[in-house]
Amino acid sequence: MKTQLFDLEGKIALVTGASRGIGEAIAKLLAQQGAHVIVSSRKIDDCQRVADEINATGDSAEAFACHIGDIGQIEACHSFLQEKHGRLDILVNNAATNPYFGHILDTDLGSLSKTLDVNIRGYFLMSQGGAKLMAAHGGGSIINTASVNGLMPGNMQGIYSITKAAVISMTQAFALECADQGVRCNAIAPGLTKTKFAGALFTNEHIYKAAMAKIPMHRHAEPDEMAGAVLFLASSASSYVTGETIVVDGGMTVSNL
Repeated sequence: MKTQLFDLEGKIALVTGASRGIGEAIAKLLAQQGAHVIVSSRKIDDCQRVADEINATGDSAEAFACHIGDIGQIEACHSFLQEKHGRLDILVNNAATNPYFGHILDTDLGSLSKTLDVNIRGYFLMSQGGAKLMAAHGGGSIINTASVNGLMPGNMQGIYSITKAAVISMTQAFALECADQGVRCNAIAPGLTKTKFAGALFTNEHIYKAAMAKIPMHRHAEPDEMAGAVLFLASSASSYVTGETIVVDGGMTVSNL
């Protein structure tokens, strides 16, 4: 008899930053497991492409544009969820920004503000509103995309690393205070993954080779390899797991202990 532990039939899932890369892979896998997925990112056309691809397979999705650096758009997203679906079961906070790549002492105020607004404030407000929707219907699961840089800072990625460390702490804080409302909160910490977002790490040969030397599996990850961990955290397979961060990095952090 096949396990039903990963069955998401009837669940409403919102995935931010789902128009490409890791977010797109997550959205498609959750839909394959039966969830109705709201594909969200800044640009509606990009979201619609992913939603159309999901629907073309017979799974269920819709597109909704939301820039999580904009408080008004976050509020509009929560209103949409309440008015159209009346609930939220799964929230994947995956959208992020990393506008500055360089020495931490040269970080400009604009890059600092943008990174904080999206990676910390955006995650917090999305989680706050999402948890309220979940609690009203017996609970749900929040999954945050952190990074191995939140565990050990990435060179030339100072402010990004700081925000991802905050995401890990935020995950624990929501887990602690929302558990009695049936809301679980966990995170994944991807290692080096081949995405447009991480393009600077792949185009810089020195940085890429240095990263490869630290990864016991001797390869980078593909976006699909992050989605399985999210499925586990979204499903009843992880019903007694909250406040945790699953590191998905090919052993990179282990090799640096």
